[in-house]
Amino acid sequence: MPSESEVRRTVEAVWRIESPRLVAGLAGMMRDVGVAEELAQDALVAALEQWPADGIPSNPGAWLMAVSKRRAIDLVRRNERYARKLQELGRVHDDTFEVDVDPDRIEDDLLRLVFVSCHPVLAPEARVALTLRLLGGLTTPEIARAFLVSESTVAQRIVRAKRALADAGVPFEVPEPHERPARLASVLEVTYLIFNEGYAATAGDDWVRPALCDDALRLGRILAGLMPGESEVHGLVALMEIQASRLRARVGEGGAAVRLLDQDRARWDHLLIGRGLAALAQVDKIGGTPGPYALQAAIAACHARARTADETDWKLIAALYDALAPLARSAVVELNRAVAVGMADGPAAGLALVDAIVAAGLLPTYHLLPAVRGDLLVKLGRDAEARAEFTRAAALTGNAAERALLEGRAKTGPT
Repeated sequence: MPSESEVRRTVEAVWRIESPRLVAGLAGMMRDVGVAEELAQDALVAALEQWPADGIPSNPGAWLMAVSKRRAIDLVRRNERYARKLQELGRVHDDTFEVDVDPDRIEDDLLRLVFVSCHPVLAPEARVALTLRLLGGLTTPEIARAFLVSESTVAQRIVRAKRALADAGVPFEVPEPHERPARLASVLEVTYLIFNEGYAATAGDDWVRPALCDDALRLGRILAGLMPGESEVHGLVALMEIQASRLRARVGEGGAAVRLLDQDRARWDHLLIGRGLAALAQVDKIGGTPGPYALQAAIAACHARARTADETDWKLIAALYDALAPLARSAVVELNRAVAVGMADGPAAGLALVDAIVAAGLLPTYHLLPAVRGDLLVKLGRDAEARAEFTRAAALTGNAAERALLEGRAKTGPT
């Protein structure tokens, strides 16, 4: 008989896997995301109470769904306003946990839940918190630790998000065709925001938080399964897979930050690179004009295919950024394009692009702007100016590992 701690770990693992579909199925029944999550949480509590004594059921997901569905029926019976929905839920026998669950219906509900969690009516931080809670299966403390905020802050974001969805009357459905591009863009944005916070943490002592990258990758893979014909979904998955392949190499001894061109490429995860290139091939198979995520994935693939930093095809990367810039319309993309141009056409050409960003008053508090400018100045032999830029960049970043890297460059000069 497994110990109580072993059962608890099993419950937590099952919950992480099953909770998105569980909440999605319940939301499809109840048409209320908040109620669905409460019912799912009730089932989790029941599992924590009963599985240590009764043993782990052969089909944990079906067990959780059966318990949740029974609780849903009890709720409906207690509330006359939901009386009509009782017939929709059907009957569940009190003496068994066997319940038929239509996989296709659950997948449809899961897609609906994705669009609801990432609805534009919510602020970005609320979308992220709700998505991690409902689709990632993370607890409030886990989300709080991941983003270095208090548990009460995360809890408030989630409560307010559910209230905002209810107040706005957001329907539990896939958007109409004319709404879908904008709504899908919000879903992809939330997923990539989660990934980026894991890939390059904005604050704290650790430069990377692989668990967040894993959560985003799992969401991306779910999206690719739910929307196999959407080119940009595969583009985002390709981008995340390839970037995630570098996570081990991004951190050196003692947690030190390691820049891309200084990384030991033998430490890159070639399984993830292969998955990323396969996802990028799906983009080509679907056809059409590549979108922003597909273009960024193509850029990442250029780095992944280069056996050494010197073999990087910077001319192709610069051309890809030229294609990306009018689609993304982002000063950060322009800054990255300046890096590529600086590598392809020389540091003076790159510095001219960076100085244009500065002259336009863009990215005034973005630490990578002075960091990139410092890199280019070093290559031009303007070391005193470069050190000043690295010092400024270090003061702007909230991440301790990255600050140490930048402060080191400010002290030592060219490296």
